[in-house]
Amino acid sequence: MRFRLLHWELPVGKPTWHYFQTAMNKTVHYGGRAHFFYWPDGGRIHEESPSAYVKGRAAWKKRGVVVRVVGQLPVTLYGGDLFDIGCVPIVPESTRHLLPLWCFCSSAEYREAVRHIDQKLNVTNATLAKVPFDLDHWAAVAKERYPNGLPDPYSNDPTQWVYHGHPCGSVAWDENSKRLVHGPRRIDETVLQVAVARLLGYRWPAEQDPELRLAAEARDCVAQGKDLAEFADTDGIVCLSSVGGEFAAAHRLRQLLVAAYGADWSPETERRLLVAAAGRSEPVDSIEAWLRDRFFEEHCQHFLQRPFVWHIWDGRRDGFHALLNYHRLAGSDGVGRRTLEALAYSHLGNWIARQSADRDQGIDGADGRLAAAQDLQNQLATIVAGEPPCDIFVRWKPLDQQPIGWEPDINDGVRVNIRPFMSAELAKGGRAGAGILRAKPKIAWGKDRGKEALKPRKRWRPPWLDDDHGGDVDEERELRPRDDYPWFWGCRGGRTLTEHTDFLGGPDFDGNRWNDLHYTNAFKHAARSRRGLEDGA
Repeated sequence: MRFRLLHWELPVGKPTWHYFQTAMNKTVHYGGRAHFFYWPDGGRIHEESPSAYVKGRAAWKKRGVVVRVVGQLPVTLYGGDLFDIGCVPIVPESTRHLLPLWCFCSSAEYREAVRHIDQKLNVTNATLAKVPFDLDHWAAVAKERYPNGLPDPYSNDPTQWVYHGHPCGSVAWDENSKRLVHGPRRIDETVLQVAVARLLGYRWPAEQDPELRLAAEARDCVAQGKDLAEFADTDGIVCLSSVGGEFAAAHRLRQLLVAAYGADWSPETERRLLVAAAGRSEPVDSIEAWLRDRFFEEHCQHFLQRPFVWHIWDGRRDGFHALLNYHRLAGSDGVGRRTLEALAYSHLGNWIARQSADRDQGIDGADGRLAAAQDLQNQLATIVAGEPPCDIFVRWKPLDQQPIGWEPDINDGVRVNIRPFMSAELAKGGRAGAGILRAKPKIAWGKDRGKEALKPRKRWRPPWLDDDHGGDVDEERELRPRDDYPWFWGCRGGRTLTEHTDFLGGPDFDGNRWNDLHYTNAFKHAARSRRGLEDGA
C-alpha cells in the first residue's frame, strides 16, 4: 500500500510520515503500533486521498483507549496518533477518567456489554458509545489495579515503534509492585533478529525520536543500546564469511551478544537462543548455521514479509553470502547505488579473487564457487543497470519519474524496491521465485484493490476558505493521462514479461492497479525527454 508502510521500511523523522495506530489482536497496554502513514501538507494526499483515513481528527493528540471493532474487541491505550478504520479511539472528556475507562474497556464486562447490544462481527462506533459506564465502580477498580497510574508506552516486541531496541533488554508490568520494572534479559525468538539488525546499523524509532513518549524504563534500555553502537557495521554490508579483512558475521554477532548480555552470556545462552529461534522446528547447532540457513526466512516471518535486512547469496551453501541493510541500499542521493556497487565489486570482488586464487592452487570446489560468484556479480550488475526484468516499477509515479537503473526511493516501500532482487535469476541454486535472496518473501505484484480515477471528481473545500464554496465541494481535473500512466489504460493481468514490458496503453481507461509491469531504460529516457521538452515549451 502506498500510504501505509511498516515502520521498519522507512527512516524516522520524515515529515510526511506519521505514527499510525492500527487494530491489535489481543489486549495489551501498547499495541497496534507497527505502521507509519503518509500524511503530507497537513493532510492532503493528492488525488488518491482515501476518505476513510481522514476521519477522527477530534481524537488526534488526545489520550484514550483504542478498541478493535471486530471479533473479541481487544483494546490498547491510545496516544493521540492517526488511526486506522479497523479501530476506534474512545477519548474521555477528562484525563482523570482515562484510568477507569481503561479498566472497563479491557475487562470481559465491556466486551459482554457491547455484544449484548450488537452481535455482528463488525460493531459500529455508535454501539461502542451506547454501553453504560459506571464511573464510580471502575474508578475503585482502577485504584486497586493501578495505584501508581497507567504505565507510559513500552514494548518488548520489535515490530512496535515503541520498542526500545535493545536485543535482550526487557520492560515488564509487575503485578506485585503495580508498576513497570526492568525484566530479566530476554531469551526469545526475537533476540537474534534484533541483534542482526543492530549489527547492520539499524535503530528503532524509539532510539531516534527523543520526542516519542516512552516509559523511563524503556528509555533506560535505549541508553543501554547505545553501548552496542561500536558493533554496528559502517557500510550496511556484512558478509557471512571473512571477506576484505572483516571478521565473519557470526563472530561479529557473538561479540555484540556478549556485550548485550554481559555476565549473563554463556555458551548455554547461545544454545537457548538457537532453540528459541527455531520455534517448533529442529534448532541448528551454531550461529553460523543459523545465519546461513535460517535467518532470512525467519526475518521475513517476524517482520510481516517486508524484510529490512536482505540476505544475498550465489546459490551455494559454501558460496558467497552477505547481509544488507535495506535503508542503506535504498539510500537517497546515490547512497543506494554506491552500496549495491560496493557489494558487487568490493565485497564480492574480494571473494571472487580468493576463489580464483584457490582454483589456481587446485583447491577442491573453488571452480564451482568461482562460477557461482561470477554469476551473482552479473546479476547484481543487471540490477544496477535496471533493465527488465530487474527494473523498478512504481505504479503511482508517472512514466518520466520511473527509476532508471538502481534509483530506489525508500518512500515507495520494500514491496516495490525488492522486486529486482527477486526477479534476478541465478544459473544454479537458489529457490524458485526468490531470485538472489536466500529465501522468498511472500510478496506479489498483482492487482491492488481499488481503481484510479479518470473523470473529474468532487473534492471537499475547508469552510474557512474565503470564497463562495466554503464547506462545499469543487471538482478536480482529469487524472492519469495515458502518456504518463499507460498501465491504467487497458492493461490486463496474467500476461508474459514481453506483453508487460513497455506497455503503451490501450484505447480505454480502466484504472486497474496492476504492479507487475516493466519499462526499459530507453523507454523511460524517452519519457523524460518528452517531459523536458514540454516543461521547456
